[in-house]
Amino acid sequence: MAKHARWAVVGAGIIGAAVAREILGRHDSADVTLFEKEDHPAAHQTGHNSGVVHAGLYYEPGSLKATLCRRGVDLIRDFANEHNVAFDECGKVVVATDETEAERLHAIHSRALANGVPDIAMLDRDGLRDIEPNAEGLAALHSPHTAIIDYRGLTDALVADFRAHGGRVRFSTPVKTIDRRGGPTGDTAVVRTPVDAQEFDHVIVCAGLQSDRLAARSGQNRTPTVVPFFGQYFILDEEYSSAVNGLIYPVPDPKYPFLGVHVTRRIDGGLMIGPNAFLSFSREGYRGLGLNIPDSLAVAADSGFWRFAVGNMATAARELPGVLSIEKFVAEAARYVPDLAGADGHRATRGIRAQAMNRDGTLVDDFVIDRAGAAMFVRNAPSPGATSALAIAEHLVAIIDGRR
Repeated sequence: MAKHARWAVVGAGIIGAAVAREILGRHDSADVTLFEKEDHPAAHQTGHNSGVVHAGLYYEPGSLKATLCRRGVDLIRDFANEHNVAFDECGKVVVATDETEAERLHAIHSRALANGVPDIAMLDRDGLRDIEPNAEGLAALHSPHTAIIDYRGLTDALVADFRAHGGRVRFSTPVKTIDRRGGPTGDTAVVRTPVDAQEFDHVIVCAGLQSDRLAARSGQNRTPTVVPFFGQYFILDEEYSSAVNGLIYPVPDPKYPFLGVHVTRRIDGGLMIGPNAFLSFSREGYRGLGLNIPDSLAVAADSGFWRFAVGNMATAARELPGVLSIEKFVAEAARYVPDLAGADGHRATRGIRAQAMNRDGTLVDDFVIDRAGAAMFVRNAPSPGATSALAIAEHLVAIIDGRR
């Protein structure tokens, strides 16, 4: 690798910011440019999520999700402590309300153990009440080290650290294409923006909700495509802030592709419930109807989405009442925290997740990373992508360095 290699990173969400910082951490003489189409970091998925630092309970043992999540937890905690980013290891319980859910809980417990989640424990009804006095359930799985964090603040700190070590950030600079260029000394890649074109030895694309479009414009496969799903959060009135001590999740139902509504402490001390999950008519519309005609037409033209929709009508039926009615949204959380029944509050700005989908309508569950010459495209980085961000950065740079 050239001593003064030129690197570009596209996207200043948490993963892109972590990658840019990691490059300079590994190659202090590198010339690194971070491109971001917005005028600030963490403008999209990073800045609109629940703020949870996941411990790694649910993921297939041995998958990239599982291994990078567990590594990411340690890295994110250490970075937050070193840079004074708000971080609270408040813990989490996954609550079973009937025997069927209790059986599923044991399977999650086995996965968590296989993934090396520390201090994980099964609880009976009394044990649950010791941890969460206002929770109601037949059994629960306790993860004491699950945490919450200020992801916006964390991304700001990553960008600041990157800049402090000589990195260059170009905000308000959308990338149109990444073009491959061959030469006598090997492949390079040209990053084209509306105002210029620059050649780099290595380009890592972390474009989130726009990842499939930028890949396709750059001559890569159109699939997996991104289908946006929005998640609404409901912030409870201050009087409910002490209703729970940590995070309370339902047991996932394998019939549905999403986790379901949960109760989440906020890093600012408040309490919220959510998210639901429903098709979004915009990739970046966080308020109002969130309607974007080109984004809606793209979903309508996606054959994979229609195959997914046909097989998931029950999911839509389950999620729609919570989209239309705050009361039904709250009632879902009150199943396992009865004190929240009838709670008041207000809707928060929605989040939108980039759900990668195969042509056959199946959801892409694990991280997907494609290489094309000097360019690398992160095509899918679903939850726990934010938790895993610093570990993902290690992984990507190690691949380019030939260490993996």
